[in-house]
Amino acid sequence: MSERWSGEQVERHLRSLELFGMRFGLDRMRRMMTVLELNVASLPAVHVLGTNGKSSTTRMTAAILRRHGLRVGAYLSPHLRSYAERIQIEESDITEAELAAAVTRAAWAAERVNRTLAEDDHVTQFELLTAAGLWVMSSRAVDVAVVEAGLGGRYDATSVIEAPVAVLTNVGLEHTRWLGPTVGHIATEKLAAVRDGAELVLGAATEETVQQIAREIARERSITVSIAPSEPRYGKVLAAAAGFQRENFALAELAAERWLGAVGLQLRPEAAREAAARTTVPGRAQIFCEDPLTILDGAHNPHAAEALARSLRTLFRGRRTALVMGVLEDKDAARMLSILLPHSERAFFTAPPGDRALPPAALQSHARQLGFEAVECHSKPAAALQAAQQWARREGAGVLLTGSVYLIGEVMGQAQPRRARSEQVGG
Repeated sequence: MSERWSGEQVERHLRSLELFGMRFGLDRMRRMMTVLELNVASLPAVHVLGTNGKSSTTRMTAAILRRHGLRVGAYLSPHLRSYAERIQIEESDITEAELAAAVTRAAWAAERVNRTLAEDDHVTQFELLTAAGLWVMSSRAVDVAVVEAGLGGRYDATSVIEAPVAVLTNVGLEHTRWLGPTVGHIATEKLAAVRDGAELVLGAATEETVQQIAREIARERSITVSIAPSEPRYGKVLAAAAGFQRENFALAELAAERWLGAVGLQLRPEAAREAAARTTVPGRAQIFCEDPLTILDGAHNPHAAEALARSLRTLFRGRRTALVMGVLEDKDAARMLSILLPHSERAFFTAPPGDRALPPAALQSHARQLGFEAVECHSKPAAALQAAQQWARREGAGVLLTGSVYLIGEVMGQAQPRRARSEQVGG
């Protein structure tokens, strides 16, 4: 294997793989696992699938399991500022040096796999990162890996694992080009990733249609289905205080309980309570600044925007709000605006970094069609946030920045928060 890359080389290589886009299928991943000599079929794991809430549920499940004396790994996506955020051991991001070692090894494996593929085929960025994450968790001998799916489904790179416990947070209309045109199609595709004989845990708000599909699949494949309550049983006091996080934590409690039961252990209520009190989720209803109150949330589709909207009054303590928003071009921006603008007094539109950003003028056009005229457009996220904060200070209002995880990562990397707090209320 070649000499370990530097952090700059890792970043450059991973970004270069974005050019190849998404390619479904597990053949490349299985070949990667063979080259890396990873028997992921035997990796003790919880597989977290769904449309929204996956990152929060993954973090919370890992936190509960860790407080049972287990060595826990977590694989998350996407990241806010560093690819190292995607791989955690014992609730801490791996170091940049560890990331470099893992990506170097995964890239070495990918080079060998690519030689066996057709000329127009190639290991993707997500596949390489997933292989790196599984390699780190295997080499660190975790007792359990909590793995967040990407788009999810039978051909998602994470589906090479064969987890005895799978979680379906919820199902919404997103990525229909790849997963299907209806909620039913998407649910069927995501549930195809659940192994035969596994425990499947559904979120409390799972639509009846999805529950019915899950039960039908369960009967065919000897899967046991449980539905989480809407409120935590034990973790009543959450550090991640946005209302929608209570459902996520209730789901994490049941997922952890099912995994512990599969290995002959019982969930300890005090472990769940401690995890609830300590677990935060960066970029999910995160308090970024107190003057003015500025909250960042990675809601990037209508389902997530609705959950966020239900929490805004509590999060902003009754203040009026300015909306700072930037989205990617493949998102339902018009529907998101119809949900969030009624809670906003002024809007500042911008664009996330990258070639897939929707122009701010397009957001302005959608807003005007909804009868909302109090709009400014800024090409740079930091400028949009600064303008919104200046307005909010004058008006005694708050600021909500949302629409894209990439937008939040850009702001966190560039803007300097005033009197920023370390705690977050997650999402």
